[in-house]
Amino acid sequence: MTLEGTGSRTTEPTTTSPLTGWDRARWAAFADHLLASVRPFASSGHARITLPGPEGGYGRSIDGLEGFARTFLLAGFRLAGEHGADPHGYAQWYADGLAAGSDPHAADRWLRLSEHAQAKVEAASLALVLDLTRPWIWDGLSPLVQEQLVDYLAEAVGDDTYPRINWVWFRLVVQTFLRSVGGPHSLDEMAADLATHDSFERADGWLADGPERSFDHYNGWALHVYPTLWARMRGAQDLAADRRERDVARLDRFLTDAVALVGADGSPLLQGRSLTYRFAAAAPFWVGAIADVPSLSPGLLRRAASGVVDHFVTHGAPDERGLLSQGWHHEWLPISQSYTGPGSPYWASKGMLGLALPADHPVWTATEEPLPIERGNVLRTVQAPGWIVSGTQADGVVRVHNHGTDHAREGDEVGDSPLYARLAYSTATAPWSDERSRTSPLDQSVTLVDADGRATHRTGWRELGVRIDARPGQVPVGVGASEVSAHWLDAELGGRDHGSGLPGAATDAGTLTVVSLVRGPWEVRLVQVDRLADGAASARLRVGGWPVVAGDGLDSQVVPLRGEATTGHEDREDASPLGRHGRTPWADFVVAPGTWVAALVTLERGVTLERDDPAPRAPSGAPTLELATAGRAADVVWPDGERTSTVLH
Repeated sequence: MTLEGTGSRTTEPTTTSPLTGWDRARWAAFADHLLASVRPFASSGHARITLPGPEGGYGRSIDGLEGFARTFLLAGFRLAGEHGADPHGYAQWYADGLAAGSDPHAADRWLRLSEHAQAKVEAASLALVLDLTRPWIWDGLSPLVQEQLVDYLAEAVGDDTYPRINWVWFRLVVQTFLRSVGGPHSLDEMAADLATHDSFERADGWLADGPERSFDHYNGWALHVYPTLWARMRGAQDLAADRRERDVARLDRFLTDAVALVGADGSPLLQGRSLTYRFAAAAPFWVGAIADVPSLSPGLLRRAASGVVDHFVTHGAPDERGLLSQGWHHEWLPISQSYTGPGSPYWASKGMLGLALPADHPVWTATEEPLPIERGNVLRTVQAPGWIVSGTQADGVVRVHNHGTDHAREGDEVGDSPLYARLAYSTATAPWSDERSRTSPLDQSVTLVDADGRATHRTGWRELGVRIDARPGQVPVGVGASEVSAHWLDAELGGRDHGSGLPGAATDAGTLTVVSLVRGPWEVRLVQVDRLADGAASARLRVGGWPVVAGDGLDSQVVPLRGEATTGHEDREDASPLGRHGRTPWADFVVAPGTWVAALVTLERGVTLERDDPAPRAPSGAPTLELATAGRAADVVWPDGERTSTVLH
């Protein structure tokens, strides 16, 4: 089948989907297209779906298992939402794969949980869908196949090697299903996994993915998805009763922030690992509908989810073969972590969870409602990850300014992960992610740069908080700050990449305080070198701006406001999934310990960067900054003429 025009904003809106055109029929057709497109790559027994592309970091056997398990999620959602109606034969096709995959003697059997850790991840998808589709798949399997599946999944019981991050849900979901079919399970281990999940709780419904400052899309597509789905599994009914209210309250509060992070064009924030999962970012909005959260209407939840999937379809994913490659809009292999293979992108299936809800559910019958960014400018803080969120209705771009997330702990001295430790992210830009950017940060960074051009890292900084300063008589300003132990890094390359910064030997460069004052597309970034290490006397202080790509209609500038500085920009090839030719502006300041310097850092739409443009353009207006009260307050005249006075920290 073809889906020409599916998701295009040029198509006619429907009665209930006036903003995106994505009603349930279109969602279902898109799901069927994805499922039909992968079938030619299945093994003879259907147990492995090994998609084209470079072999994943865990080998072809895992690639095939991922292809099966992650598309099985999508097939399961389709069956559940149709109450078992199955014109495409999903139940039998995947039942054949379940039989072959769990057969230890089959040529296309799955690697067992004891043979490879990644099988533990995929086993959770198998268990979740077996429970969700019990009347149409599990109940129709022969006793032998049921026994094989129980035997395959049972290796989760007693296995204490599951990492204490979102992986605790993989063991818990598997044991919950086993419990429901009379298989082996451990209530003590299930209780321990729930307790570990609860230890991830942070402010305002956010959950850290483990003990580090790890905040990313895993909040939505894992840590908030599993509690809601698990509570509805047959083997969890009694265990979930006392938790349900609290878990839904967490989800509800999280979603009030998450919905403000979606761009008007549907783009999710380009931040954090596993971005190749693409529209999995829609999953928490569907979970909100399943849980019937009180703060977001069904129409708003579907608008957010539909916007996300529409964004990718409009921009070329899936590709002309109907396949999801490793990339963002198009194939771009550097986006992958070491665990990623050609089947991995199909965790995007989570973003189609809404299809498990029937056509008469309110999330499908309600009329779409505008996103926060479509209703007006957005300025808010998200306390757990230490973000100031600034969205501008005029261009539909959502930006976050980051003083709290680095995928590390305070005091760590490792490299800055481009996906976590940059000073800002947005729905329209992507952090440079080439090797040079991992070893010597430039875009959205404040660094000390030595004579050889090596830039320092800031991971392990001390958070000084984020807030909205809303004084009578002046416009609100977002304020965020952090204290940075700047360090050069002799990086260790070649290790396994799970999204964190590079390890290596750190050399002290000094201590910096960085403050962000945020309004709309503008940030006044103030930096003070509090202490300069002995070996850093000749260093320059560099403020790096937003990375933009040719043809994206965005303009980024770094305009010095205080301190002696020179400005320039760096062009780089193939450092971003959004385009081949990228540019980042910068300003280099003379280092004067104990003295504030400042620059206006902008990201605005309306100007198209051409490859041979010589220099940044003039700012929107004539911004100024003055420091008052011994440098503790900043008086700013913004490019639009508004004046604010803000206590720095």
